[in-house]
Amino acid sequence: MKPFFERIKSLFPAKKKADAQQPQPVSAVNEPITTPRKEKKADRFSIISWAVTVVLVASLLGGTVYYKSTLPPVVVTVAAEATEAASGEGEPIVVNPGMVEDGSGGLFPIIFRKLQVKTNIPERPRYEAEVYRVVRGDSMYRISETYKVKSETILYVNDQLDDNPHSLRPGMELTIPPVDGLYYQWQDGDTFESVAKKFFAEPEDIIEFSGNQIDLTNPTVKPGTVVMVPGGSRELRNWSADLATQGRGTGTGTSEVGGNVCGGGPVSSGFGWPADDHTLSGNAYGPGHLGIDISAPEGANVYAAGTGVVTMAAGGWNYGYGNVVQIDHGNGYVTVYAHLSTIFVSQCQTVGQGGVIGLAGNTGNSFGSHLHFEIRVGGANINPYDIVQ
Repeated sequence: MKPFFERIKSLFPAKKKADAQQPQPVSAVNEPITTPRKEKKADRFSIISWAVTVVLVASLLGGTVYYKSTLPPVVVTVAAEATEAASGEGEPIVVNPGMVEDGSGGLFPIIFRKLQVKTNIPERPRYEAEVYRVVRGDSMYRISETYKVKSETILYVNDQLDDNPHSLRPGMELTIPPVDGLYYQWQDGDTFESVAKKFFAEPEDIIEFSGNQIDLTNPTVKPGTVVMVPGGSRELRNWSADLATQGRGTGTGTSEVGGNVCGGGPVSSGFGWPADDHTLSGNAYGPGHLGIDISAPEGANVYAAGTGVVTMAAGGWNYGYGNVVQIDHGNGYVTVYAHLSTIFVSQCQTVGQGGVIGLAGNTGNSFGSHLHFEIRVGGANINPYDIVQ
């Protein structure tokens, strides 16, 4: 290295010597003395020395990083108390990257988490009822999904609905319980066992529900107090019973529940979907709603789910069903199509599967245009999803 720098330095005296041999400027008579301008040349020694320095520093840094990355885990022996608590044998503990001291001689691992843009706030249980104002486009199904309770729970505690989910109206205020169940006003002589039995619930659920604020050491309830009965239920009014099932006649395979009309006719061999849209617009099948509400805008086609005979084609209120059609399919099944805006068929008319029987609408006790569709067997409602998909 030393001869290398000496060779570099030897270049500079030669440069000075060459500069000294140049003739000095001589001023002419009556002329100012002028000095020739020196050419600027790069200081090669400085450039080379800086370059060498940068290379050396980079090499040292790179070597240090490589050396640190190849180091094995550091073995540290912690205090006996911490060791015994950890292993019970006083063995040394291996400290891996990502472990730090806890300030008392022990070690604990660092927990690395991914960066999150939003803070995850855990959902806290709710013990008080909330009031919800119905807006246009709402349905019992959507409200129950929002509050994570069953639609029949909302029917239990809101008398203004009269056990009918189709009674929803914009501006109506609903009480939404914190959990599935119902509210009950305590009466003289009531016990937890008697109340639980009345509403098909468990006494312990009433006592332990925090919203009831019952002293667990001495569980009692004063008469007149309104308590929540978690998991409780009651009978809901069967509105479909008001609209009697119309059978086509004796010996046709359909139970004569509401009447016998039209005599015989074709028998259906299967069922199809009664609308163009296969989604629900509001209420699904359940204790408070013995049919399904299928999405259907005003004027959309409504199709016969199967071959059969029209046993009812009536306009008007019809217990809230509005303009309604019933079809007896001759195999024990009757289908019901409600809230129609227009009816295209008449009583005792034969229809084939997929035939247009009317247009969807918003008649009767309806909250927005849709098709209310029911399937009955022997006059009793069953879940349409068990038959058609």
